[in-house]
Amino acid sequence: MTRSVALPALAVAFGLCLPQPLLAQDIYPSRPITMIVPFPPGGVADQTARPVAATMERLLKQPVVVSNRQGAGGAVGMAATANAKPDGYTIMTALSSISVIPEADKLFNRTPAYQMAQFAPIALVTADPTILVVPADSPWKTLAEFVADAKKRPGEISYSSSGLYGTLHLAMEMFAHAAGIKLKHVPFNGAGPALTALLGNHVQALASGPGVVIPQIQAGKLRPLANWGAKRIAAMPDVATFKELGYPSVEFTIWAGVFAPAGTPEPVLTVLRETMGRVVADGEFKSAMEKLQTPIAYLDAPEFRKFWDQDAQAMVKAVQAIGRVE
Repeated sequence: MTRSVALPALAVAFGLCLPQPLLAQDIYPSRPITMIVPFPPGGVADQTARPVAATMERLLKQPVVVSNRQGAGGAVGMAATANAKPDGYTIMTALSSISVIPEADKLFNRTPAYQMAQFAPIALVTADPTILVVPADSPWKTLAEFVADAKKRPGEISYSSSGLYGTLHLAMEMFAHAAGIKLKHVPFNGAGPALTALLGNHVQALASGPGVVIPQIQAGKLRPLANWGAKRIAAMPDVATFKELGYPSVEFTIWAGVFAPAGTPEPVLTVLRETMGRVVADGEFKSAMEKLQTPIAYLDAPEFRKFWDQDAQAMVKAVQAIGRVE
């Protein structure tokens, strides 16, 4: 009898000494997930990330906490994600500037904050053309008037952006380069502060995603002059594209996608991908994006990677064409 009791006790003791993964695998996710947004509240990335996180939380039955880690045009938050533990508990909603920052670092002979190979794409969520807006009481009623004035006063017309070589900066420099004008760049830590600066008349122009500025246009505070898209935006059919206005090379899309650190286990990536597929089909999420007047442009990981690769090549060429600017 003594022996029969001792053996089970020994087995239990031995089991307690085994590494935890050998006893049981945690079902992912078993604890809160952090979603890094590399920009402050109020911009395209933040506006997209919050309904995504809220829907993921509801579907996964675990908290999905949005963490705004702004700085250096998004490089701070992107680097934090790139170097996070690849276990699925740190993910990121980032913009197309993810492809720009490493190339911009090269221009300034800086060690890149991260490499694109450090990210695993999960899903593309939105893809919107950028819009050029000015205050409604500004003297420019057309893009031609804006360009003519800028040529008369090189470096005097100022514009805000989300940071050096961020999405909003690159879009404006693409336009300025094509139009042969010199504008004054005033960088901020995100699209929200950049918009606040424009509304406060601290700057005179801004390139922005539609969801951020459409409410201000509808309120009569801002005037759109052109959009960087391949075609006109359904919400603003009267706003012509740069291509229509004589600048065929000026096209720029602010897209928002979800990423995980490279090296995240495939089973975890599968859960995240399947969850994102359910997110974009969710009625509450669709309603949230409709309120922002931001159409969903969902692509699963394989298609998103192809899209990202092609977009990155275009962004690198744009950065190289513009060169080093302050």
